Amino acid sequence: AIPGVVAALLWGFLYLPDVSPFYFVLDELGLPQPDLLDGGPLYLALSNIAVWGGTGFNMIVIYTSLRSIPAEVYEAAKLDGATPLQIALRIKIPMVAPSLVLTFFFSIIATLQVFSEPTTLKPLTNSVPTTWSPLMKVYQDAFGKGDIHAAAAQATIIALATLLLSFGFLRAANRRQKQEAAR
Repeated sequence: AIPGVVAALLWGFLYLPDVSPFYFVLDELGLPQPDLLDGGPLYLALSNIAVWGGTGFNMIVIYTSLRSIPAEVYEAAKLDGATPLQIALRIKIPMVAPSLVLTFFFSIIATLQVFSEPTTLKPLTNSVPTTWSPLMKVYQDAFGKGDIHAAAAQATIIALATLLLSFGFLRAANRRQKQEAAR
């Protein structure tokens, strides 16, 4: 589990043409060197940083959930003739579904609260405006413009959007779980 700032610094310098070993290898091979911190590739770069930074936490949660499945369940499935694919699809995934819901739920919240990654990359490129993400806009309004009232209103809207999206996702997950239980 890597903090967002550490992931942004690491990948930010790997994306910089002057210091990146990737660009050195591409240059030595005579291949074109894409600018990953400008324009459309910037979104891919930030997505990579976010996924790379959040995957560790998700893996820990899902791995812990998998480890909590009793060995007797696997043994019974094998005695009943289940293949490894059937065990994965009919035992592991349904039993770790609450952990999958949790990690997805936290990912929704993290996506709506992106701040540290683009803020950390900002000094490395001119492509990240000060209002690139909703929280960056709140920060800019509060501390750049001194308009704390607008910033507070925006922060409240972000919190409500997070609440509504999270609540909608949890309702959909619970509805699906009840349908599965009814079968």
